Amino acid sequence: MLQTYIDVAKSVLLHNLHIKRDEQILIVTDSSLHEIGEIFSRAGTALGNETMLIQMTPRSKSGEEPPKIVSEAMKAADIVLCITEHSLTHTKARKEASANGARVATMPGLTLDMLEEGAILADYSEIEQLTAQYCDILEKGEQVEIMKDNQTISFSIKGRKAIPSTGVFREKGESGNLPSGESYIAPLENSANGTINIDGSIAGIGVLTEPVTLEIENGRLINAHGEKGRQLLELLGDGPGRTIAEFGIGTNKKARLTGNVLEDEKVFGTVHIAFGSNKSFGGVTEAGVHIDCVIKDPVVYIDGKQIF
Repeated sequence: MLQTYIDVAKSVLLHNLHIKRDEQILIVTDSSLHEIGEIFSRAGTALGNETMLIQMTPRSKSGEEPPKIVSEAMKAADIVLCITEHSLTHTKARKEASANGARVATMPGLTLDMLEEGAILADYSEIEQLTAQYCDILEKGEQVEIMKDNQTISFSIKGRKAIPSTGVFREKGESGNLPSGESYIAPLENSANGTINIDGSIAGIGVLTEPVTLEIENGRLINAHGEKGRQLLELLGDGPGRTIAEFGIGTNKKARLTGNVLEDEKVFGTVHIAFGSNKSFGGVTEAGVHIDCVIKDPVVYIDGKQIF
C-alpha cells in the first residue's frame, strides 16, 4: 500500500505542481502528519529531485505562523508542500515564499484516505474550467446574498479580486490548497450583515451534527449559538479574528464532506464563509487565525441573479 501512496504523491508533483527536473522540493510537516510528509518526500526523491523534509511542532490553529527557520526555508525552495495539521495558507510565511517565486501547495490535515479517493483524484482540467467561471462571476459582482433555511446573510465584494484555487500550479509564485477546487474572494470587512446556519463543517471542529447559527453585524461575528458555536468563538478570539474574511464556492465534484476542511470547502454545491485573516488574498485583516465554515446546498444570489 505504501507504494500506492508514493505513486499518488508522484502524480501530484508531476501533474498538479508540474515539477521540473532541476527544481528543489521542501516538505513542511509536523509531528501529527509526519508519516504523510515522508511519503511525499520519498516521491520527490524517486523523481530525482533534491527533496528536504522539515518537521515542526504543530501549530495551535490555522493561520498561525511557522517558526522563522521554516519560513526562511520556504523562501529558498522551488516547490513547497505544507503537509501540516493546521493550515499555513493564510500566513506571512506562505505569502513571502510565493513572492520569492516558490510554488506552494498547502495540504492541511491531509489523510491517507484522501490519497486513496475523493478530491485529490478529481479531473483537474474540469476544476480549472469551473473555477474560472465562478471567479468571473465574483470578479464582476458587487453584492452577495446567501440564503439557507429562511435565513440570509449579505455582504459586498465590490472592488475585490476573485482568487482561483485549482490545485494546479504551473508558474512561479502560484499557491493554494491541494487537493483543491474553489473560487474565493475577500468581502469588504465591514459589509456583512445577517444570520446564517452553518450545517456542513467548521475548520478545527469537524462535520456538524446540528446547524450552528451565526449572527453577523457590520462584518463582525457577534454570536454563534450552541456548543459548537462556542468552540468557534473560542478559536476566533475576541479581536480581529471575528471579522468576515472570505466567501468561497466549491468546484470539485469528487470532494466529500469528511470533517477535514481541506476537502470540505471544495465540495461542489457548497459555499463557505471564513473569519479572521484575509490580507494574503486581497483583504486588510491580519488576525493570526482563519476559520472556514461550510454551508450545504445554499441559494446564492450575486447582484440579484441566482448563481446556483
